[in-house]
Amino acid sequence: MQLTKPGAVIEPHRYDLLVKFLLVAALSIALSPLNPSFAQNTAKRMQACTTCHGAGATATVGRTANEVYFPRIAGKPAQYLYNQLLNFRDGRRHYGLMVGLVEHQSDAALMEMAQYFSQLQLPYAEPQMPPMGTSQAVMQRGQQLALRGDAGKGIPACASCHGVALQGAPNYPSIPGLLGLPRDYLAGQIGAWQTGLRKAQAPDCMAQIARQLSPEDVNAIVTWMAASSVPQVLSQPVLTAPLPVACGGAK
Repeated sequence: MQLTKPGAVIEPHRYDLLVKFLLVAALSIALSPLNPSFAQNTAKRMQACTTCHGAGATATVGRTANEVYFPRIAGKPAQYLYNQLLNFRDGRRHYGLMVGLVEHQSDAALMEMAQYFSQLQLPYAEPQMPPMGTSQAVMQRGQQLALRGDAGKGIPACASCHGVALQGAPNYPSIPGLLGLPRDYLAGQIGAWQTGLRKAQAPDCMAQIARQLSPEDVNAIVTWMAASSVPQVLSQPVLTAPLPVACGGAK
């Protein structure tokens, strides 16, 4: 199949679209049950996912600028990963490459993917250094919002839903861990909640909370989280109390 005329120069924005098209096509073929190699072991088929998420599915920092927007998926709870794959397939999350990868996958195939990556126990990368010039006040504000919240602004602590270790809670598989993720990825996800690109079933608590955060608060939270180490030995992640409200996505 010829995509361009011989000798044609591809404009930069069209080149990006072409790369995305080819990548989605390659990943879709790799995970298609019609692919002759589909019956081979799961690890080989899951290499389609590591194209973006890294060879160890631990994409964090130290790679190309754009790749910091791909999160670590290794070791995350299977039900959480499965929920996110369903969200991409069913239109609740929007990212072209992921949608193209999973839009024709069955529930069983998505669960297989989720279970595979949940069982990968791999070391985390070193914490991400704060941007040059970040003040101590910014780091303190980020820690406050993450661990204690801001009652005056009606902002609950991130830990009140995401667990005391900020690594999620086992009885709420829709709530992810927050440490060990790149700063830009975290900022992008908060922005998506603020603008409605990410949604949960009503009541959409995360959207409500995200919209209460000022740009300065967002910067403080993601900078502090990205610079925080993931505990080497995680105790069972728990919540200090039941969720502050009955959130639609926490089911």
